Amino acid sequence: MKTRILITGLAFVSAISFGQKKEIKKAEKAVKSNEYSEALTYLNEAESLLGSADNDTKAQFYAVKGQALYGNGGTDFTKLKASAESFGKALTLDPNMESDLGEQLQKLRAALINGAIKDQNAQQYKLATEKLYTSYMVTKKDTSDLYFAAGNAVNGKDYDTALNYYQMLLDKGYTGATKEYVATNKETGEVEAFETENLRNISLKTGEFIKPEVRVTESRKGEILRNMTLIYIERGDNEKAMALMKTARAENPTDVFLMRADADMSYKMGDIARYNELMEKIVATDPENPEIYFNLGISNDQLGNKEKAMDYYTKALELNPEYEAALINIAALKLSGEDKLVEEMNNLGNSSADNKRYDELKNDRLNSYKEALPYLEKAYKINSSNQNVLKYLMNIYGQIGEDAKYKDAKTKLEALEAKG
Repeated sequence: MKTRILITGLAFVSAISFGQKKEIKKAEKAVKSNEYSEALTYLNEAESLLGSADNDTKAQFYAVKGQALYGNGGTDFTKLKASAESFGKALTLDPNMESDLGEQLQKLRAALINGAIKDQNAQQYKLATEKLYTSYMVTKKDTSDLYFAAGNAVNGKDYDTALNYYQMLLDKGYTGATKEYVATNKETGEVEAFETENLRNISLKTGEFIKPEVRVTESRKGEILRNMTLIYIERGDNEKAMALMKTARAENPTDVFLMRADADMSYKMGDIARYNELMEKIVATDPENPEIYFNLGISNDQLGNKEKAMDYYTKALELNPEYEAALINIAALKLSGEDKLVEEMNNLGNSSADNKRYDELKNDRLNSYKEALPYLEKAYKINSSNQNVLKYLMNIYGQIGEDAKYKDAKTKLEALEAKG
């Protein structure tokens, strides 16, 4: 009696297994015919019996489901995410499937990444983060998706998620540094990068390219550590920030990105002297970068080193004559002594000596206006929508008696304010 029951049971399991495979085969056929809704119907029928299936059958089921969901998904993130999850389950059950699913996985990731780019451009950072992380989770191999997901989480001020993703990257040893196969275009003289070494070599054979080289892109580890430290500082967790930076700098003492991160951390913590010291070292590594000189100008200004601040702003302007912020800060420096002049003028009496001193101070004040004016006028020429610059210009024109220019600046300012 017991033997009969056992045989019947085995036959029943076999029948279920056969039914599952039959529905999966139907679904595969429907996918090939682009009948994705029909494929999902077959898969839904098979799914309730999936618990008793072997791993190969389950892997096949999830692979087909991933294809059907992707084909039926369009730009619907919910369906694309479900497709990614199904492919992920299939690969977990059978990693060898990846070669067979290569094209579908590539298309799915492309759809997710393209969607994330649109979301990022629309400042929909949370959605962009989710799409990029989903793309990463498809195979868990392309860590650049995880890196960009973390960046969008930072932009969206989702610092918990950003820290989690950054830590995942560090745990995986991610640097972002990759090999690039490059060659020089004979016609333009420009160095161009190719997706693969083979494509570069084919281009060399055409005779259009010369000087093949392999170069390594810059590591992103410093940027990751910098962002992590700044997040900790933003949260008020200075101890974690300092510990992380100390470890990072000890590992890579000459890494410029880490030096910048250390400088940023010092600035955030109010240690302007250390910030200034670090920036002096950084400028030696990139002496043609106007931004570094500009930042040194700001830090020296805050430390009260007005002359050095002026030198750094001037250097930034030499490297980039259209540097609007440098023009404005130079003007602000030239006007920075105005309050003291006005205070002293207001405290003078009516003696002949006081009147003489008053005229001297008045002349100094007018000279500071005239010295600042060209920088503000150029800044306005670069960016005519800057209301603060227009206010400065209007005030100066009024003080030096340029009535026509005062009225013109006032009219432009009112027009900008009316626009909101």
